[in-house]
Amino acid sequence: MTRLSQSPELQGWALILGASSGFGGAASLALAEAGMHIFGVHLDRKATMPNVERIVTGIKQTGREAIFFNVNASDPEKRREVLDQAEKILADRGEPSSVKVVLHSLAFGTLKPFLAPSPKDAITQAQMDMTLDVMAHSLIYWVQDLVMRQLMVRGGRVYAMTSSGGTRVWSGYGAVSAAKASLESHIRQLAMELAPLGITANAIRAGVTDTPALRKIPGNHEIIQTAQKINPSGRLTTPEDIAAALVVLSRPETYWMTGNVIGIDGGEDVVGFCISPFAAAGLEGPPPA
Repeated sequence: MTRLSQSPELQGWALILGASSGFGGAASLALAEAGMHIFGVHLDRKATMPNVERIVTGIKQTGREAIFFNVNASDPEKRREVLDQAEKILADRGEPSSVKVVLHSLAFGTLKPFLAPSPKDAITQAQMDMTLDVMAHSLIYWVQDLVMRQLMVRGGRVYAMTSSGGTRVWSGYGAVSAAKASLESHIRQLAMELAPLGITANAIRAGVTDTPALRKIPGNHEIIQTAQKINPSGRLTTPEDIAAALVVLSRPETYWMTGNVIGIDGGEDVVGFCISPFAAAGLEGPPPA
């Protein structure tokens, strides 16, 4: 058993993959407020950089460090460059092995159907591979490198953002759904392999949240309206709800919690999120007989 920590603050560094908006942005701010320095990896163009700057400023206002990298997190060479820089920064500060939290919150994939009247409108192998690589498989490669470099050691926490979409269907959502299901499987395997090292791994299943990623899904308005209607807590999940939970889950006392898909949704999933099957198929109503 471990004794309850007397300090309310978290320590060390958090590595946030997808740090510039949505869950990653909120988690960066909340973990900094709780005491952590932040390495943020994001991919933004000029139009969205003001929001990145807002997050970096918010982190620094807590008195914590904010070191952000505007690169493709699924690119192996860019991953090595980020970790080379992080390793040097930590060594120069006399803080090796101080990455305590990793959050995988990458939301970039194709929203094409598997089948379409015209072949050019259907998903390609390259698009499927890209979606799963970014939204699922990249988690493994980041964790491998962090552990092999001993940037993350005993007491570390690995989190990956998933959703109920991993077990449900929606028009054009097939590749992303497959990525979410794969991500949950990766978390289970990582939990087993990281356990002897004293590192935990859990997936966070957020309820329907109005984020830039959700807004890209065809029919997102119906998803939002349905979630607002059926959630027993009376509202959508927010990125701040998820961030607050991550702060609590990152405390030392959660050392025995690993390999789970943790629902943070105000009760949305237990009441059975369900939409019209026609809407799920991208139809306005039943097809002609």
